[in-house]
Amino acid sequence: MPAKDKPHANRPQRSLKSLLLLWIIPILLLVSSLGLWSSNTVLKEQVEAAYDRSLAGVLRAIDINISTDSGGLALEQPYRLLEFFDLTASGNVYYRIATEDGLAEIGHGGLPLPSHAMESGKMYFFNARYLDEEPVRAAVLARPLIPPLHTQQGVSQRVVIQVAESLEQRQSFIQGILLRAAGRDVLVIVLNGVLLVCGVIFALRPLLRLRNELAQRSTDDLSPISQKDVPSEVLPLVEAINHHMERYARQAKSQRQFLDDASHQLRTPLTILRTQLDYALRENDLEETRAAIHAMRDGLERATRVTNQMLALARAHGAAQPEAAMARESFSLNRLVEESTRLMLPAAKAKRLDYGMDLPPRQVPFTGMKLLLQEAIVNLIDNAIRYSPEGGSVMVLLSASADEIRITVADDGPGMSPQDMAKAGVRFRRGAAGKSQAGAGLGLAIVKAIAELHMGELRLASPRNRQGLDAELVFSLIRVSASPGDSER
Repeated sequence: MPAKDKPHANRPQRSLKSLLLLWIIPILLLVSSLGLWSSNTVLKEQVEAAYDRSLAGVLRAIDINISTDSGGLALEQPYRLLEFFDLTASGNVYYRIATEDGLAEIGHGGLPLPSHAMESGKMYFFNARYLDEEPVRAAVLARPLIPPLHTQQGVSQRVVIQVAESLEQRQSFIQGILLRAAGRDVLVIVLNGVLLVCGVIFALRPLLRLRNELAQRSTDDLSPISQKDVPSEVLPLVEAINHHMERYARQAKSQRQFLDDASHQLRTPLTILRTQLDYALRENDLEETRAAIHAMRDGLERATRVTNQMLALARAHGAAQPEAAMARESFSLNRLVEESTRLMLPAAKAKRLDYGMDLPPRQVPFTGMKLLLQEAIVNLIDNAIRYSPEGGSVMVLLSASADEIRITVADDGPGMSPQDMAKAGVRFRRGAAGKSQAGAGLGLAIVKAIAELHMGELRLASPRNRQGLDAELVFSLIRVSASPGDSER
């Protein structure tokens, strides 16, 4: 694919730290801004309420000092009170006491009234302009006069009491308080942001440690990653990596073992072939040359057999990996045993053996790796044929019960000693009876590995009433029915 079709090929990947901060910091700023606005609004309302309470106190004090005993509207000793309020207030102070018709009035006549009707005895606060110029905060109260003043029409009048304070100093004071509060809140936000960044960096330190640890490892170091101080959120990832490394280590070990075995087992046949080839090239006698060529052919056959056996063993070990469970299939053991027996028929005829098989009348179903299981059966039959004497007998039997399945290969060869049976299946080890036979000692190792792959076992036994060896593949139906992936989990 051209580079232009891969828009993300050269784009650097975002780090987990930047993603966290990219999400958390804007949210923190938004929430903090809303909190700052809310706190400043509440603070402003509280300061306004405090100023209004002082206006209300002066208004009530003036109301108490209003008198109509003289037949007119009078204010007794208001001046000390107003002087005291003027000292405590932050701006200019104004007051007005008047009847609703305005015929009787005391104080500053330019104070405006609210635009709506007033209930008797209820105090109102509002912003206005004194003499249409100076902004003020006013408090007003209207109540009936006691004793009442009557107009010419005999209608009782209400007295209107007003107190006002200029807003310039008040607003400056409120702005100063709000600025100090905002500065404090901004400092808290900045500190929270710094602590958040530091916390994210500190929380991600285990990931950096894991990265550095893996970067400093040698290419062949497949030891598990230490789970010390790893956060619980990262622990599943570390466990998955360790599990993957463990599987890779097993695979690498198997490959190294195969290479070591191959180099060990093929070095000698190849060296012999080279020697025989040099001898044949130097020899002028045709018969000697033919003999050398025949010897080379035998050496090639042995090398081919060793190579095939090692490849079969490598396939068996490779199939033991969890990924190979998908290769399992269901088939009939009757047909598989019959096919395996027929494959070895030419070798049995060459030694004029009494060769046959005994299969149950009913089909025996099985689930596994068909080709590998056939490899195991063929190896057992091959061993039996090679170790049986001329004119001997080899019999292949299949039996099934309610608990297990048995595939038995019986011969009348020299058999095996108990010591050799105990060590059967060890690679490149050959028993006493096999010293005179060609081979590499891999046949039973292959069979054992394939049997274990199918949750079975290889059993060797000496028959009671005859000479020879009974080699059996035994599969427990309970174990075979279990999923091969269960052991991995």
